[in-house]
Amino acid sequence: MNHDVVRRIKNLIMISLCFLALAVALIPLVSILVETVVKGASALNLNFILQELPPLGQSGGGIGPAIEGTLVVVGLASLIGVPVGVLSGIFLAEFPKSKLAGAARFLNDVLTNMPSIVIGIFGWALIVVVIGWSVIAGAVALAIMMIPIVTRTTEEAIRLVPASMREAAIALGIPQWKTSTTVVLSHAKKGIATGVLLSVARISGETAPLLLTILGSSFWLSGLNQPAAALPLAIYSFSGSPYSVDWARAWGASLILILIVLSISFVVRYFTREKYGGVSG
Repeated sequence: MNHDVVRRIKNLIMISLCFLALAVALIPLVSILVETVVKGASALNLNFILQELPPLGQSGGGIGPAIEGTLVVVGLASLIGVPVGVLSGIFLAEFPKSKLAGAARFLNDVLTNMPSIVIGIFGWALIVVVIGWSVIAGAVALAIMMIPIVTRTTEEAIRLVPASMREAAIALGIPQWKTSTTVVLSHAKKGIATGVLLSVARISGETAPLLLTILGSSFWLSGLNQPAAALPLAIYSFSGSPYSVDWARAWGASLILILIVLSISFVVRYFTREKYGGVSG
């Protein structure tokens, strides 16, 4: 058989396998989205979004405080975790052979595989018990989960920047620190944004750390040292209820959580595309 024909057959087989793998990966994602939309859309209305959480089994009410608590806790966690993760990734990419980089990479791998309940216990013991700041404890626990994801994606995004760009900047007399923070980061921002989005999506649905830190509430947030509500906690509570009226709330809260993550992803992608659309990263 002609060598060119064999090559084309192999190429067709590999492309077909890639499409098959993509289809298999999309099946659970699409099924989850469809089921959540079908079962959660009926619960969505203005009162559901704005009212306080009702007692289990009671009609009426909403998940307003849970939406507020999720936005506050995830926002605070991002303010803590994203800068630490980005700076750690820059260091690991720019100084990969240093002893500190080896230790940092090892600790990063440990944090990646750390059970979320253990991180929640850490936040509870270190902050809730000692200081009493429940919301801050939840944000710190989620930030700890964000850091290894942002660090790893930042490191990989910076490594993809061509070495010739660094060499050209250094040849022009630009210091290494300025080369890293301007030239290199400007070409890696899209990859870093992807890592941030992955980390936000990762922590938005976490329940175990929040059970031990923000503790849960049915009311609007009254302070960072007070118990707070969150969508994962509301979903956990409603889904375990024996009343069918709460199951609809659980599906509705799940749909709201998915929409929040998708909205954040869309906004970040939009502004990244507009500002850095001509830059690969």
